[in-house]
Amino acid sequence: MLDTRTVNYLELIGNGKRFRVPPFQRDYSWSEEQWEDLWNDVIELRSKAEDRHYMGAIVAQGVSDRDLMIIDGQQRMATLSILALAIIDKLGALAEAGAEPEANVERAKELRNRFIGEKDPASLIEHSRLLLNENDNGFYQDYLVQLRAPLNPRGLSRSNRLLWDCFRYLRQRLDHLSGFETNGENIAKLLSETAARQLLFILIRVDDELNAYTVFETLNARGLELTTTDLLKNYLFSRVRTGSDLDALQRRWAAIISTVSAERFPEFLRYHILCEQPKVRSQRLFKLVRDRVKAPADVFALLGALEARAELFAALSDPDHGYWAEPEDGARRYIRDLNLFRVRQMTPVLFAAWEKLSREDFLRVLKLVSVISFRYSVVSALNTNELEPAYHQAAKSLLSGSAKTPREVYARLQSIYVDDAKFHSDFTLWTTSGSGQRDKKLTKYILARLEADASGRPCDPDTDPASIEHVLPENPLEEWSASIPREKWGPMAYRLCNLTLLEPSLNREVGNRSYSEKLLAYASSRYALAKQIPELAPERWNTELIEERQRRLASRAVILWRSDFA
Repeated sequence: MLDTRTVNYLELIGNGKRFRVPPFQRDYSWSEEQWEDLWNDVIELRSKAEDRHYMGAIVAQGVSDRDLMIIDGQQRMATLSILALAIIDKLGALAEAGAEPEANVERAKELRNRFIGEKDPASLIEHSRLLLNENDNGFYQDYLVQLRAPLNPRGLSRSNRLLWDCFRYLRQRLDHLSGFETNGENIAKLLSETAARQLLFILIRVDDELNAYTVFETLNARGLELTTTDLLKNYLFSRVRTGSDLDALQRRWAAIISTVSAERFPEFLRYHILCEQPKVRSQRLFKLVRDRVKAPADVFALLGALEARAELFAALSDPDHGYWAEPEDGARRYIRDLNLFRVRQMTPVLFAAWEKLSREDFLRVLKLVSVISFRYSVVSALNTNELEPAYHQAAKSLLSGSAKTPREVYARLQSIYVDDAKFHSDFTLWTTSGSGQRDKKLTKYILARLEADASGRPCDPDTDPASIEHVLPENPLEEWSASIPREKWGPMAYRLCNLTLLEPSLNREVGNRSYSEKLLAYASSRYALAKQIPELAPERWNTELIEERQRRLASRAVILWRSDFA
């Protein structure tokens, strides 16, 4: 990318820039719902001169210093241009009706030069600032830009008719705008001040078509994260006025983004606010910040608080982060587990525990949330909506001083700690899907914990060479139907009780052979879980024995994944 910056509409369309929609880009498609939204946004802004409204990102490919190709944003650009034309037409109508004729003609001329097109001083040919695609540009240039009504609107193509209907819709709204009927100055300000200076865009200018569409796809895939970050940045910078403060803000903002990444910044900010305020929705982040941050001092206070937590936030997603460099304290294992479980809701309480507790007590809280997450999310698969309120309360208690120990944190989290009876019951039914890298890692993690418990030796799921063996094979031979009905093969093959860790060489050797042949490999294995199978089922492997093994594993799991405070 050549440049990414926040600009208002006047900066976007001014400075001699010309925007062209690629000939193959889709036709104009906005309808009354979108026109109404834009109109209402502009009208609401006109009485709030200090407010700004974010219009999203414009992705443009630089063709020359002056010419840009619009990759994403043509609908907004075209509609704003039509709004400008409707205002210019309204001023012309006022002049013809005798309302300040000279002033309104001059206003219309200046607005046209600024927002629609300008004459080349040498050739005196008017150059439009916006060129639409091959299906729409002829109608836009020959009718809308010239403020000419088409002779047969019904004969227009769908997109041309939408362009014309948009002009008529906005023109009618101007005619019925209370207090603006004959006030040319206020009508002109609706474009020159409100729309021009209070509508904001993120202009992303790229240097070639490949980069343009890469950015375009990224915005569509992750629009919320990227655009929210840019919007928040723009607002915070708008609160700071002096040059030295802006320089400091730029440095500190860049450092935070470098640590947490622009993509994850909204998530980071949301969890930061959740330490003090419950029910923070992603869609409300900007409003929350706007309500809290008014003055430069507020901006720097927020940045200071974020700086204090940014490194920990990054570390919570990285088991190899320097924060967890002491392997003997177990922190790296818990961070790895939480990332494997794909849970983030505990972040506020970890922020608070890091700030208020000793390293030893922080690790006890870290272990606690790992156990809670495994019981609640992985095994019992309960509604995750209950997690954030509980973690918010625990975080707030730590920060306020009403909770001072890990045990008191546990007391605030008991509502989301699955009790032993339910956990045992749910664990007896736990099944892996057998597909996907994450699911395989999760299955090996569980088996490795059970293996370490059974053997008394460490078993790291990330480094141990064992593979996952299916006692009842994934593709059984017909002889297996003598002990397990065919209709139960699919479900039973992926039950945890049908799985064990086994040396890769033995696993390849036994494959989908008969149970009697597998027993020999299990008996010779160094893995305790494998050795237990011949002891439990010396002759055959059937549904009753499979269920019995899972009950036994569940009983051990209750102990292995239990809070120190339960």
